[in-house]
Order: sequence, then C-alpha cells, then structure tokens
Amino acid sequence: MSVRTRPPAAVEVSPTVRGPRPWIGILCAATAAVGFLTGRDGTPGWQVVRVALTVAVAVAVGYIILRASAPVRGPATAAAGVVVTAVGAGTGLPHLAKVGWSAVTAAGVLALVCGTALLVGGAVVTVRAAHRWWRLPVALAVALVAVVSLWSGTVAVAATNVPRTAVGPTTPGERGLAYDDVTFPTTDGVRLSGWYLASTNRAAVVLLHGAGSTRSAVLDHAVVLARLGYGVLLFDARGHGRSGGRAMDLGWYGDRDVGAAVSYLRTRLDVDGARIGAVGLSMGGEEVLGAAATDPRIRAVVAEGATNRVAADKAFLSEAYGVRGRVQRGIDALTYAVTDALTAAHPPVTLRAAARAMAPRPVLLVTAGDVPDEGHAARYIQRGNPGVRIWEVPDSGHTRALRTHPDEWRQRVSAFLAAALGPPPA
Repeated sequence: MSVRTRPPAAVEVSPTVRGPRPWIGILCAATAAVGFLTGRDGTPGWQVVRVALTVAVAVAVGYIILRASAPVRGPATAAAGVVVTAVGAGTGLPHLAKVGWSAVTAAGVLALVCGTALLVGGAVVTVRAAHRWWRLPVALAVALVAVVSLWSGTVAVAATNVPRTAVGPTTPGERGLAYDDVTFPTTDGVRLSGWYLASTNRAAVVLLHGAGSTRSAVLDHAVVLARLGYGVLLFDARGHGRSGGRAMDLGWYGDRDVGAAVSYLRTRLDVDGARIGAVGLSMGGEEVLGAAATDPRIRAVVAEGATNRVAADKAFLSEAYGVRGRVQRGIDALTYAVTDALTAAHPPVTLRAAARAMAPRPVLLVTAGDVPDEGHAARYIQRGNPGVRIWEVPDSGHTRALRTHPDEWRQRVSAFLAAALGPPPA
C-alpha cells in the first residue's frame, strides 16, 4: 500500500532571512564609514569612544538581523538605516559640493548608499510582517517617520559637520582700501582670522558673514562701511575660512566669536571703545544680535536676514501658517534637539529675548521682501522690543539688499549707525 504525502507548505521568507550575508556586508560597510566620520576629530580618547559606540550599535543591529523575528528585525534595520543615511547625507553631500572628492566625502557617500539600502530593506520587512489589511497604514507610518527623521537628522549633522570654505581671492586692497591681516583669540582659545580696515571717524563695526561662507561674502558691505569712515573688522567665523575651531552653522558659538572681535576693536588706537556696533548677515545677523544681548560694549546692531537659531525662534510659524506652521514647529523641535546632542556648543537665547535684553540700544532688522518668513520673524522679534526697527526690502532675496538697493542700503545703514554711535569727539 502506497502512502501519499503532501509537499511541505511554502514559507514566505523576507529578504533578510533568505540571505543575511548581503545585509551583514552592507552593515559592515556602513559601520566602517560612520566609524571613520565620527572618529575623525576630537581628543584621542573621545575618538575611541565614538568608534567603539558605533561598532557596539552595529553589532547589536547585526545580531537582530540574524536572529530576531521580522516584526523586530524590520524596524531595527530601518532605524539603523535612517541614522546611517542622515550621517551620510549630512556629511558627504555638503563636502562633495564644497570640497569635492576626499576621504570624508567618500565615507559620507558610502554611508548614504548603505544607509539607504538598510532603510529600504528594513521598511520592506516591516511592511511584509504586518497583517495584509494593515500593510498600507504601516507603510504610510514607516514613510512618515523615515522622512521626518531623515530631515531632522540630516540637517543636524550638516549643521555640526561643516566643510571648511576657502576665503575668496579678492582682498580689500584690490578694492582700493588699506587693510591689515589680523588674528585674535576667543575666550575658549580659538584663534579667529580676519581683515581690519582702519577707522577715520573713531567708530568701528564688527562685520560677520552667514553660514557656510567667509569674510569674502561681506567684502562689498565692508567697502561701503569703510568709505563712510567706520573701522571694519570682517572675520571668518570659527571653522570657516582661515579661522580655527569647529564650525557650527546655526551660530551657537556666535557670542564668543563676536565678543572676541569686540575685544580686538577695543585694542585699536583708532577706535573709541564706546562707539562700536555690529553688522551681520543671515547667521552673522543672528550671532551679532545674540552677542549684543549680554555684551553692552556693542552699542548698536544691524541684522539682515536673521530668522532663527533655536526652535523657539520659530514660534511665529503657528500664527503665520496655522496647522502647517504647528507641524513645522514640531519637526524643528526635533531637529534642534538632535543638533544639541551633536555639538558641544550650548543653545543660545532666542532672538526675541536677545532684542529685549538689548533695549534701549538700537536694533535694525533688514528683511527680504521675497522671503516672507524673514518679515514674520522680524515682527515677532519686534514684539519683544518695540524699539526694534524693520526695513523690508522690496523685490529682494535673502541678504541681497545691498546688491538690489545699494543706495538705500548705504543711506539707511549710515543714518542708523550715525545716530546710534554718535559723531566723533571734538
């Protein structure tokens, strides 16, 4: 008598179970890239700690890939993918754009590719592990979490791992102005580098560029101010140009950098220490406004394109955009929280609080008519100090007022500084 047997039932196997070796290989490559990127700066001891932590997390994820069930394996792999992708995108892409190919660029791109593979693979396993009717909601939830996390993580990594930008070839001398190459230290030991144009009216200004640029970006502004008679100290923020230190593109080191610049100006024999102002663009505008809050030596501030350095600076979003603004504020809160975890700098006071602390010293906020958020931010700051003046520049983009309205920029800034810093002593 023959016995009829049934063939074994087919079992659906997820990609990570069918072939774990490729995924472990991807994880190893990602670990090498992230380990290189996280261990390339800081003290030797801290470098070892960072690399060891990276390896430990990778080992844990590898164990999960090999041993855990799909409902655990999928989210864990996707989460690892988000982190690796953010590190790669936030480091590799900016370095590729500004520096070109280098070891850091290559490691960042490798992390981006490996992280994307881990994220997509983990997301597929997560969705397949769900009951058939729950797959669409799970897929939407995974996509939402991934997009928000990637955005916040990438912005935070990019803000705290800034590629150095070179100073441009044009100097003040080529614009017909005498100048000195100068360096000066901050209170935490970072040496900053800049150009100084001597004063002819005994007053002087600190002039600071925006994120990811150098003193070269504000050379046109320096020429205008110098020809008005002001001494001008335009310098590279830390980690930018020829200045030492580590860059932080949200400007959280601004108080120390600007304070050091003011201290330098007060050593100049051509400058009256009671007649010092500050002019800044974008991040530089936020830095000079924040520094002036606690530094009474800064008698006046012109801040162009200043909008935010911390999440609370964007409180205007809810009022301006309703639900969309509230959602954006939530994402920004996550972004700045991640940023805080990645930098040794401490979050500064809000721009509104800084403007309030400056009173009665004058503040001029210059906003671009083509960038609505600059106007919203300026009016929000002004509510903290009604004495703040706002000049909204029509038909102008971010920090382009001098280029689009050169005569009016010169007239308005000249009048403001003259009134704030006073005439030279008789």
